[in-house]
Amino acid sequence: MGVKIKVKIEEITTVDNAFSEGVARLVPQLSQRASAPSSERLERIAANPSSHMLAAVAEDGTIAGITTLIITEIPTSCKAWTEDVVVDEKYRGQGIGRALVTRAVEMARECGAEQIMLTSNPSRTAARKLYAECGFSEVETTLFRLFL
Repeated sequence: MGVKIKVKIEEITTVDNAFSEGVARLVPQLSQRASAPSSERLERIAANPSSHMLAAVAEDGTIAGITTLIITEIPTSCKAWTEDVVVDEKYRGQGIGRALVTRAVEMARECGAEQIMLTSNPSRTAARKLYAECGFSEVETTLFRLFL
């Protein structure tokens, strides 16, 4: 465990330099193949009423972790996804990931979602353990993907 930090989970509705820089620092820690999003992309996400960007913000303004909650209304139900859950390596093991996931679950309930889903790479054992501890269960499914 690295530096101790106290955070507050906040929904990001306006994108500033501190948030953009925090996301740019965190995204490579989530996936080495992913590139940091532009400020314009982050602003589009913040403006989208179906998307809710959450950040673990330290007292000094440091962005220690992030996730995005997406609410989807379809004919059969209202579903939620949480994506890109990542906590800065130097702050891991302090409950920040749990706080982000817990807030995402609360917001999904508040939005009327009947379920919340996420995906996690099998190599991310600590993250998978966290999700199980937060009440998520692994489901048997086949994911199809088409790159555009």
